[in-house]
Amino acid sequence: MSQADSNDLPVGSHIEWPIFIMTASFIIAFCVWALADIDSLSAAVDWGFSASARFFGLYWQLLLLGTFLIGLAICVLPGAAARMGGREVPEFNYFQWSSMIMCTLLAGGGVFWAAGEPMAHFLSPPPYFEGVAGKSADAVAPALAQAFMHWGFLAWAILGALTTIMLMYYHYEKGLPLAPRTLLYPVFGDRAINGPIGWIADASCIIAVVAGTVGPIGFLGLQVSFGLNALFGIPDVFVTQALVIVGLVTIYTLSAVSGINRGIQLLSSINIVLAAVLLVFILVAGPTGFIFSNYFNGLGTYLSDFFGMALYRGDAGIFGDPGWLGWWTVFFWGWFLGYGPLMAMFIARVSRGRSIRSIIIMLSIVAPIVTTFWFTIVGGTGLGMEIANPDSVARAFEGFNLPAALLSITQNLPLGFLISALFLILTTIFVATTGDSMTYVISVAMSNQDRSAVGVRVFWGLAMGAMAMILIYTGSGGIGKLQSFIVVTAVPVSLILLPSLWDAARITLLKGREGRPLDRPVQSSSRA
Repeated sequence: MSQADSNDLPVGSHIEWPIFIMTASFIIAFCVWALADIDSLSAAVDWGFSASARFFGLYWQLLLLGTFLIGLAICVLPGAAARMGGREVPEFNYFQWSSMIMCTLLAGGGVFWAAGEPMAHFLSPPPYFEGVAGKSADAVAPALAQAFMHWGFLAWAILGALTTIMLMYYHYEKGLPLAPRTLLYPVFGDRAINGPIGWIADASCIIAVVAGTVGPIGFLGLQVSFGLNALFGIPDVFVTQALVIVGLVTIYTLSAVSGINRGIQLLSSINIVLAAVLLVFILVAGPTGFIFSNYFNGLGTYLSDFFGMALYRGDAGIFGDPGWLGWWTVFFWGWFLGYGPLMAMFIARVSRGRSIRSIIIMLSIVAPIVTTFWFTIVGGTGLGMEIANPDSVARAFEGFNLPAALLSITQNLPLGFLISALFLILTTIFVATTGDSMTYVISVAMSNQDRSAVGVRVFWGLAMGAMAMILIYTGSGGIGKLQSFIVVTAVPVSLILLPSLWDAARITLLKGREGRPLDRPVQSSSRA
């Protein structure tokens, strides 16, 4: 096991207590408020959601687009060939590396959103495609293109195309913390590393990730409970939902405790293999011709209308009511922004020995292309079924019932019962791969070392599971409000990401001037 995965640290000796207190206080306060008065919490979250979407929506659209385009530009700079992390060869082979990265974003949307979002846009075409008739063959390509916009190039790029480069340079070369605060070093210098600026930055990013991870954990409990009821007749009640979450928390906590080189890497590899097997089966057993033809149609629409969709504001203007954008594009952008800094930490940790160019291409090109194909296979199969047999999927999806849409698709396939059960298992493992990686990096982010004690990882794994169960106990609205709160938490995180727009390019140009392909640490550090 690598030094970074060593688990022999005393539980309390390396914790950044101000960060721990701020983040733990948030969890306690949110849960107590939900239990005491869910209505007032809902009102507060709705107000924060509306204000965040109104005043930061345009900035987020520009930030994600800028991150993607600057990343592509960096790939052609001479310094893009520089290997980061102080290693001549990568720590993980390509399959292990790509598996751990691919399982991050897909955890939240790889199954249920892949089935439900294309169907939602098919039934009610997005305003950008005004004039396209819903429930028609003409609505298929726009529906897929809009889903591609939300889960494609821009979403993946913000997870670390630029920030990973910054963290690897400052941490492995300059000995600065592998923590969100380091992203502010170009602006605030040492004040970002030591003192309240860094504490607030780290706490804000951890809270955003906790909200972004607890939401899918709780949502998974609701979804799998629904699926177990539909497939096996198991009562869809709180006890079932709680047991699902307990099983999930056990899996991802044990994985996080074992470290990146063991549980996290292994779980991601298993997940990718199972996903690939199911994809091949759907391609063969499903509407193969429809899937391939509409993938290219949807991808063509996505590429040809890329800038128009990315910058679409409708009637919102600069600070107007975002309307449709608020509940779709802005929501997704807030979710992915919230994950950005800690995902960059995770990717930096698993990308040692990779070049700047390879990291950016994986995040900005390869992973998005794989994701769009995944969405076409799962969601496109549902669209093909709906066109061939109207209401075969739409009726189940009524009321935005994501798990019902997925089960309707899988049960209409050959071996439908088995495939449906395997998709429930796949979804559970997908969320577990995000749970273990986020538990790991949350623990590292509040440690003053490049590793964390077992007890800290266990605490955060259990804390997120407990928070999910408490919010489910208040009713499904508790999880729903937490997912809306994700947009609020993205506001400070999006400001922390801003320096990456210029500093990642500066670092790449610096590496080009140095003229060597390997980054070697210039000073020793206990964090390396």
